[in-house]
Amino acid sequence: MNFLDFEKPIAELEGKIEELRHLSDSDEMNIAEEINRLQIKVDRLLRATYGKLTPWQKTQVARHPDRPHLSDYVERLIGDFTPLAGDRAFAEDKAIIGGLGRFKGQSVMVIGHEKGRDTDSRVRHNFGMARPEGYRKARRLMQMADHFRIPVITLVDTAGAYPGVDAEARGQAEAIARSIETCLDIRVPLVAVIIGEGGSGGAIALAAGNSVLMLEHAMYSVISPEGCASILWRSGEGSKDAAEALRLTAQDLQKLGVIDDVVPEPLGGAHRNAELAIANLGEHLDQALRGLAGIEGGVLRARRREKYLDMGKLGL
Repeated sequence: MNFLDFEKPIAELEGKIEELRHLSDSDEMNIAEEINRLQIKVDRLLRATYGKLTPWQKTQVARHPDRPHLSDYVERLIGDFTPLAGDRAFAEDKAIIGGLGRFKGQSVMVIGHEKGRDTDSRVRHNFGMARPEGYRKARRLMQMADHFRIPVITLVDTAGAYPGVDAEARGQAEAIARSIETCLDIRVPLVAVIIGEGGSGGAIALAAGNSVLMLEHAMYSVISPEGCASILWRSGEGSKDAAEALRLTAQDLQKLGVIDDVVPEPLGGAHRNAELAIANLGEHLDQALRGLAGIEGGVLRARRREKYLDMGKLGL
């Protein structure tokens, strides 16, 4: 397992447990007791550590390479998934994956960012940073779902839209704006989930939903802490302070009304127990979709638009 900087004491204890498990000793009972004692200590330390994570530490957890990715959620939650490719204008963008499937027997359109897990897949998926064709594909699939009256589920996990010259030349800002516009325009339920890193316009392009869920240790922000620090202080050394000021945690964003529900993660983060993390999200997704079922399309759209307009109003 990959351990984060603040998990060093936990790593040391788990290293000792692993060593004991590989010992070939005649007194197996004593070894088992020692392992059990250390495991209790690890659990206690995990609870203490993860019960008081700072925003910067939560950012590190949200970026953990072992967290479940879009493909993991699709594999375990979506049956009969059929991927749909291309924006019908320029190319296929593998940073965003979308397609039709069934969630608990109901037809759904699933769209989300895929970062990739190893070097080859990360390069293939461009680390989850989409180009304009990715957002145009997302827009096409949302419009398709709207046409066939199929609910949309979006899973957000991106550092932001790809900032390359080629993306800007093909209208990156316009593609993101059109994707947000489509999120607000469709007449079917749209449930968005921040499963890891929710960065800038690249995230909100898929996240302007009727209901926005966020995993307990995910992050969602207009800019990365490093980017904010480099602008304000001309140095990345202020990243921790920037993370604090940005209010990017699920708990802060729920208080501010930006998201609607926080999905609990297993002890120590989703990367420690992917199966449980995915199952938890499945339950919350089901609740969110049931809450939107039966609402007339025009009402769904009006409520979604009003929700985001209200966020910009000042309490005078």
